[in-house]
Amino acid sequence: MPVNSFDNYPMSWKPDKKALKRPFYHSIASLLEQHIVNGFLAPGTKLPPQRELADFLDLNFTTITRAYKLCERKGLIYAVTGSGTFVSPNATRSIAISANETTNWIDLGFGASFEQSNDIVAEVIQKVADKRYLKQLLNYNDPTGIPHQKTAGLNWMESFGIRTDQEHISIVSGAQNALAITLTALFEPGNRIATDLYTYSNFIELAKMFHIQLIPIPGDQFGMRPNELEKQCCQVDIHGIFLMPSCGNPTTVMISDFRKHELADVIRRHQLILIEDDIHAFMTAGIISDYQQPMFNLLPEQSVYICGTSKSMCSGLRVAYMVYNEALRKRIMQAIFNVNVKTSSLDAEVITELILSGKAHEIVSQKKQLAQSANDIYSEYFPLRNPIGHPLSFYRWLSIQGHHDAIQLETDLKRHGIRVFHSDRFLSGQTTPDKYLRIALSSTNSLDELKMGLKILKQYLG
Repeated sequence: MPVNSFDNYPMSWKPDKKALKRPFYHSIASLLEQHIVNGFLAPGTKLPPQRELADFLDLNFTTITRAYKLCERKGLIYAVTGSGTFVSPNATRSIAISANETTNWIDLGFGASFEQSNDIVAEVIQKVADKRYLKQLLNYNDPTGIPHQKTAGLNWMESFGIRTDQEHISIVSGAQNALAITLTALFEPGNRIATDLYTYSNFIELAKMFHIQLIPIPGDQFGMRPNELEKQCCQVDIHGIFLMPSCGNPTTVMISDFRKHELADVIRRHQLILIEDDIHAFMTAGIISDYQQPMFNLLPEQSVYICGTSKSMCSGLRVAYMVYNEALRKRIMQAIFNVNVKTSSLDAEVITELILSGKAHEIVSQKKQLAQSANDIYSEYFPLRNPIGHPLSFYRWLSIQGHHDAIQLETDLKRHGIRVFHSDRFLSGQTTPDKYLRIALSSTNSLDELKMGLKILKQYLG
């Protein structure tokens, strides 16, 4: 018999003793899973201590331990030393996405884009569906973009400092697609491209696919160091350079205007092809005083400017603008025709309607507010003593000195209910003793979920 009476004792979970069958640990685990999946136990709920539950069920302590371990392995619950055992944040909606993988964690890894604004996009899609020329959006015509769609893109980028004509802009299937087209058009296997020491992980993977060698260049709070770039250019034959000036992924560093001019001098002197991925310009131009112009304006003859809309408007539509000068136009056109044939005019029309209707600015305003709130929450858990980088970045770069094994760290954090990405994913070449986590602030379903995830991370890091 239980030592204590539990008739009026407050417990967050009281499984029905009559429903238990042998083996008891398996039966308890099954009941706990059912109650979590059916919503009887909300994410974040603190479960009864194991000894307390053992006393309540009149079972051995080790039986409860085995039951909790079963559920922990499934990602349903997680334990925090000294604090207790809790229902995992995403357990109620992600027991099994597929037969091979579960996603029972708060996502602080994948760099999404505050998807709360997609309601506005959905309304515009309905409007586009009613257009009288809808059928014309479904054909092969205008492979680089319908003229009025290009005009909308030029209007959108004008506030970033981009001014060109319809002959030197193409609409492609997202920034990642633009990068693939650029590498196909302008580089060959064995070429070298200079990048920041930590850079966009998908660009690293693209470079591997195209057999292009990345040359990591150290930087500081103002961006890549021009003297280090100069040194590498003098030592090896470098063909191009990849930069994200408005907000480097993953470090959040913005390239200051004076640094842009310094880098432009080196790039011009060594005739490098500049790939400028300016996907965060919409959160920088007109907001951050130091943003004067894109680097494209300093090096128009040897630059490709990429402006994706996945962060600014809608990640699912996969639309980006490529801007280039006459010197590169023919090769880029050929790559677009061979790689894409064409990008969906229907998707591009939705982005066009968002721009022309003013809804795009409404979305940006909403994302700006969400980014501010998310960064404020982040600062509560991880105060920024010497803030470096974009103040409204969609992610943060957290130093984790002492935590060295990337795979083990990410795995442990998943078991605790969150996914984050270790800095090793973003290394463009050489290793470094400095270790970081990239914390995505824009991927959770709510700010409350973000708080929960950051709380778990802070507890884990101690």
